[in-house]
Amino acid sequence: MTSVSEICAAAPMIPVIVIKRLEDAVPLAKALVEGGLPVLEITLRTPVALDAIRAIKDACPDAIVGAGTLRGAHDVEATMEAGSVFGVSPGSPAELIEAVKRANLPFLPGSATPTEAMELADQGFEVLKFFPAEAAGGVPMLKSMSSPLPDVKFCPTGGVSLDNARNYLALPNVVTVGGSWVAPDKLVEAGDFAAITKLAKEAVAALKG
Repeated sequence: MTSVSEICAAAPMIPVIVIKRLEDAVPLAKALVEGGLPVLEITLRTPVALDAIRAIKDACPDAIVGAGTLRGAHDVEATMEAGSVFGVSPGSPAELIEAVKRANLPFLPGSATPTEAMELADQGFEVLKFFPAEAAGGVPMLKSMSSPLPDVKFCPTGGVSLDNARNYLALPNVVTVGGSWVAPDKLVEAGDFAAITKLAKEAVAALKG
């Protein structure tokens, strides 16, 4: 699986994961994969994030592991060394875009405006992260962009939940959504990974139905 389009097509949503304790990484990943959500975005927001990516890559062969919150060239190098097969960023600064291109890393660059979407599409990015989705106009904003920019596809993230995800997925320019509701901190901290599998299954059933 080498393209962003293929990665995004693998599931109706991409869990956005913050790993605070390394020991949670593998059981959390296995719980989500078992629930039907194999594409995982491990955010670089904690000191154990890169080790978590390595651990999941080694222990969960069915997981499609990517890194989120990439901010610069050093993040691109570090996440690829850790085993990430794709990257995600909340924005699209020039240094980061150039680093991603050099590394040939499948990438979801952040975009919140038509101008950003046009510029990124012109640079060859086939799917963009629409972030922060709800704060940036949500479903009406993406619907408005679908007519003038029909070739630009999005993965909205930020304020997306089970309650509104289907509204996003109903749009012609949305290929998947990103969200954290399937892996809430309280369940991870409690080690209740069976409950997380249940949430993942509920999400898949609701969003594919």
